[in-house]
Amino acid sequence: MPAVSKGDGMRGLAVFISDIRNCKSKEAEIKRINKELANIRSKFKGDKALDGYSKKKYVCKLLFIFLLGHDIDFGHMEAVNLLSSNKYTEKQIGYLFISVLVNSNSELIRLINNAIKNDLSSRNPTFMCLALHCIANVGSREMAEAFAGEIPRILVAGDTMDSVKQSAALCLLRLYKTSPDLVLMGEWTSRVVHLLNDQHMGVVTAAISLITCLSQKNPDEFKTCVSLAVSRLSRIVSSASTDLQDYTYYFVPAPWLSCKLLRLLQCYPPPEDGAVKGRLVECLETILNKAQEPPKSKKVQHSNAKNAILFEAISLIIHYDSEPNLLVRACNQLGQFLQHRETNLRYLALESMCTLASSEFSHEAVKTHIETVINALKTERDVSVRQRAADLLYAMCDRSNAKQIVAEMLSYLETADYSIREEMVLKVAILAEKYAVDYSWYVDTILNLIRIAGDYVSEEVWYRVIQIVINRDDVQGYAAKTVFEALQAPACHENMVKVGGYILGEFGNLIAGDPRSSPLVQFNLLHSKFHLCSVPTRALLLSAYIKFINLFPETKSTIQEVLRSDSQIRNSDVELQQRAVEYLKLSSIASTDVLATVLEEMPPFPERESSILAKLKKKKGPGAVSVNELEEGKREGGELNGGGERGDNSAIAASNASTPSPSADLLGLRTGPPVTAAAPSAGSLLVDVFSEAGVNDDGFLRDLEPPTESSDSLLAEGPGDSDSAPPSVVSEDPATPLPESNELLNKFVCKNNGVLFENQLLQIGIKSEYRQNLGRMYLFYGNKTSVQFITFTTTVTCPGELQSQLNVQSKPVEPLIEGGAQVQQVINIECLTDFSDAPLLNIKFRYGGALQNLTLKLPVTINKFFQPTEMASHDFFQRWKQLSLPQQEAQKIFKANHAMDTEVLKAKLLGLGMALLENVDPNPENFVCAGVIQTKAQQVGSLLRLEPNAQAQSGEQMYRLTVRSSKDTVSKRLCELLAEQF
Repeated sequence: MPAVSKGDGMRGLAVFISDIRNCKSKEAEIKRINKELANIRSKFKGDKALDGYSKKKYVCKLLFIFLLGHDIDFGHMEAVNLLSSNKYTEKQIGYLFISVLVNSNSELIRLINNAIKNDLSSRNPTFMCLALHCIANVGSREMAEAFAGEIPRILVAGDTMDSVKQSAALCLLRLYKTSPDLVLMGEWTSRVVHLLNDQHMGVVTAAISLITCLSQKNPDEFKTCVSLAVSRLSRIVSSASTDLQDYTYYFVPAPWLSCKLLRLLQCYPPPEDGAVKGRLVECLETILNKAQEPPKSKKVQHSNAKNAILFEAISLIIHYDSEPNLLVRACNQLGQFLQHRETNLRYLALESMCTLASSEFSHEAVKTHIETVINALKTERDVSVRQRAADLLYAMCDRSNAKQIVAEMLSYLETADYSIREEMVLKVAILAEKYAVDYSWYVDTILNLIRIAGDYVSEEVWYRVIQIVINRDDVQGYAAKTVFEALQAPACHENMVKVGGYILGEFGNLIAGDPRSSPLVQFNLLHSKFHLCSVPTRALLLSAYIKFINLFPETKSTIQEVLRSDSQIRNSDVELQQRAVEYLKLSSIASTDVLATVLEEMPPFPERESSILAKLKKKKGPGAVSVNELEEGKREGGELNGGGERGDNSAIAASNASTPSPSADLLGLRTGPPVTAAAPSAGSLLVDVFSEAGVNDDGFLRDLEPPTESSDSLLAEGPGDSDSAPPSVVSEDPATPLPESNELLNKFVCKNNGVLFENQLLQIGIKSEYRQNLGRMYLFYGNKTSVQFITFTTTVTCPGELQSQLNVQSKPVEPLIEGGAQVQQVINIECLTDFSDAPLLNIKFRYGGALQNLTLKLPVTINKFFQPTEMASHDFFQRWKQLSLPQQEAQKIFKANHAMDTEVLKAKLLGLGMALLENVDPNPENFVCAGVIQTKAQQVGSLLRLEPNAQAQSGEQMYRLTVRSSKDTVSKRLCELLAEQF
């Protein structure tokens, strides 16, 4: 950077800053700033033309005032004028002002672009760098359109200086991240890749960041970079610390470049060329060898640089998973770090070993460190390290060490941090189920789990143990005996009471021969817990009582007295009152045979994927549980118990009527003819569109391709939960949706699953998922009658402009739906650009000779294509101010339609698809969100602020909703959709 002369000291600016710092109060500061703003405004508007120095000084003052947090609404034109100056300091201040204050959609962008073009063509390296920095800082789409073709030419030109090449590479990287569709490398690809051979290390470091990003999106185009990256890495690894004097950091040659090269290689599979692969293996071995050498410096910077390269090399070894020798060496190296005094190293070692444990080559090597990991779980001070230790124990577990690991995890659970208990409980439950060699150990483990951490045992866990007990005759007696003994403890967790009530209600007869567990003793034990339980558990216990009457007729009079008591048949809770009345009547009037039929033992559950494994996958996030593990869990679960979801006629389902079970029957059709099309698993006539097993989420969109053409065989939305809608409510004109369609559409703005439409004939369920600009829907058509539907057809139309905004494609639906049956239809959706309308669905079929014709709206709204964006408070409000044009904002003040519940509001905002930003708004009562709408044509950034007012002057609860987006139509549409949700 050119030296700043004495005359550039800007004494006026220094005096102004000094005055601000000497202000004794906020009011004094504001007064001084307002005075200065008035002075600057008068200077800019004065007749006398200002020289470059004065403009620079005043623009600097405006910039300082803005950085203090005050709005600046003038001075932009003067900053643009500074760009035409030939003095470095004046041009620098102009670019700095523009980079910080100019909105990416400002009308001045074209003037700025002209000035930037002049500087880029000037061949003055200092001016070129300033221009490139400005492009990268602003990064608007208009700038990308103007310079995306020019910057690659500057980057690869032979006469471009090294400093300019570095700036050009990083500038191009910024534009590619903001507007990838505009940055097309094409003819420049090979020349950009060959920058890896550049003699200047700074150019290589900048270029590799660009190449890595491009390779992640277009790996085939940039695959030639692998051999060049290996060659460059080899030269660095084999060099001495004196060879790269300017790029040696505490005796480590070019550590940042080495890490970036290793990260680039992780974008590709192992090299096919034997020579290149051999050279890479040699590099990795050298890195592992250097890690064993004595340190050349005691400074922490030296060890940090060495370890950064080492961990990146280990990540590459794990990524390749093809060199057994390297994998074992990596595992041994990480094992040394497990006892290192540096907490960060222990954390990273545990995290890397979790991945190594999944490799067949290194799994046994990882298991050798089990004692060290168990010790870390018990003694580590940092909770995040303890959590990684628990993850590693979970990953290294197999049949040989399952009992030891589960026992240690159970032991640790008693003192574990509250933040990780739920996850630990899930892992113990999964390991106990997956590696159980005998069922009594599994039952003991789960009951012990409930005893130790009952508050963190989710419903999926105790559902699962019941499924296993029901499916295994040889464990039912042991389970009944064990749970009976567990219930005798003075203090029992409610989940233990639920398990006990269910198992004793089903299998209490197996231990009734022992006088210590006679039928009356069992009943009295269960009933002693009744008054301590919540309503759902009491409902389950009432179901267990009626089962007792069937199993043990001698208890009938005692149980009838309980059911007849005022506390039951006059209970304030409708569910408990209804059960007590119905069970009392059933036990009084039904014959023994009828009672035995109604209350017969539960049949075995169908085989399905473990719901516990699915819950852990959901809790840990995408990618945390591998596809192989899911398949293995499904297979192992099947071998162990054939476990499935609950049947609807079980006592549990009866006791949880207010909370639908994982296999709830959407149509309420538990009896009827067999399903002929898209038949679900046994025990349910209709697929449960809400259960994890209904549609395999893991592969939900894996094979999804953008639709190639618009299809007329598509579905749309109908009424949500309107059970009583008569079948005559139809639309004669397929293009005219039902009057209530908009209301129904609003029900699905913040959710993807549910019942779309229901009347006396037909029910339509939906399960959908969206990623980026693509979506997939599963629609389930259920025939609620006993008469078949014939000539069943569906047609989807995109009215008006929607044809060019959405692309939809569907698979054909079965034309015949038997009575009580269900068929499924898959719809693929591609968002081409932002839209406001919804596709229309027309359904036609004949029922009993009469034509039924419905037209509904498909619940596809623009928010479905949101990508959540996390950002800090400063970034949020800076972006908020940038989106300050009137047309970019949509605001609505409206009355609350529902009670103001913070958790409900959070759930709806998360369901919208945006990221809910915590601790960002100065008012803790407000909610702010951020997200980017992904369409094929462009990305639309959006910010949202919801301000509840529970005590408005009118006496009514009010909201003020403000949405700002880079596209005005999106702001308006989001505001319209959200205003109906609260």
